[in-house]
Amino acid sequence: MSATKRAPVHLAIILLLIAGAGHGCKRQGAPPRPVAAPTPEVEGSQAMLETGDQLFRSRSYDDARRVYEEAAKAAEEEGRRSTRIEALAQVARSYSITGDGEKGESWLNQAAALAQESEPLGWSRYRLVLGVYQREAGQREAATQTFIELYEYCLAHDLHERAVNAAHMVAIAADLETQVVWGKKGIAAAEAGGHEEWLGPLWNNLGWTYDDLGRYEDSLQALITAREYHYRGGSDHAKLVADWSVGHAHRVVGEAGIAHEWLTDVHLRATQRYERDRSPDTAEWVGHAARELAELAVAGGKTEEAYDLMREALSRLKEAGMRKWDPAGFETLETRVQELRKAR
Repeated sequence: MSATKRAPVHLAIILLLIAGAGHGCKRQGAPPRPVAAPTPEVEGSQAMLETGDQLFRSRSYDDARRVYEEAAKAAEEEGRRSTRIEALAQVARSYSITGDGEKGESWLNQAAALAQESEPLGWSRYRLVLGVYQREAGQREAATQTFIELYEYCLAHDLHERAVNAAHMVAIAADLETQVVWGKKGIAAAEAGGHEEWLGPLWNNLGWTYDDLGRYEDSLQALITAREYHYRGGSDHAKLVADWSVGHAHRVVGEAGIAHEWLTDVHLRATQRYERDRSPDTAEWVGHAARELAELAVAGGKTEEAYDLMREALSRLKEAGMRKWDPAGFETLETRVQELRKAR
């Protein structure tokens, strides 16, 4: 999901995070990784490509794009066709993920003109970005087919992490039932390839797909599993969101007491973080936690408490910019506050 195209928390959406999903997303994309030096045996344009990938995975998208552009030029000079295709495709992807897909189309077209199935690295990178552009253009069926074909291609060529990513992309582009099938395929591919860093986001996304399908017990178990992986190596923010997700899941299965414990802790941690750094990002998760607690209070007949919490949620989510990235959801939240005001 592009950084400028935020999605509603209550809808089936990406985080990914596709790599770098915006805040407010339940869905998560490719896991971020710290920037590291290229491997010693890699040099020239290939080293540049690797550096660009590290920057992209750490979500430094503008820096990554500039490195990819340099890599594409260097690869052309060096006669490294496959590396050039990968770099061109990633320039396009870097534009897309920051909401400037139109600027990336010419770069993607250059990659398309060079890409050949006989060159697995270049072909797979180009096809992945092509599918992203198809999806963002609203061509969901075409994007789904592109990602399915890419998944099979990557497995056949021992590109296990790219197969995981392709399965993940199918789960994003497809209908809910298909998302379940491909979410599980992505998990299986990640496990087979030893890519544990993917398992937190993949289990998270499967959990929220179950939630959207009304399969709340399955959602709870998947989100608990996602939390386990996030706690193995995730950031403090990832852990906070994982705990919030588990708290939500306990609430919707009717385990109000357990949900209250989880969400009270999340609300406290989010509030402490917000007090240290009053930003839209930190305000947002105070809002999400307060909203969940408000619904618990409503269910428990504590209307006054629910009203105060829902007002807090409205205030913090307004500060987070929800009116822009989810206007319908923000209007619903305003209506909810009004309803609770009258019910006091």
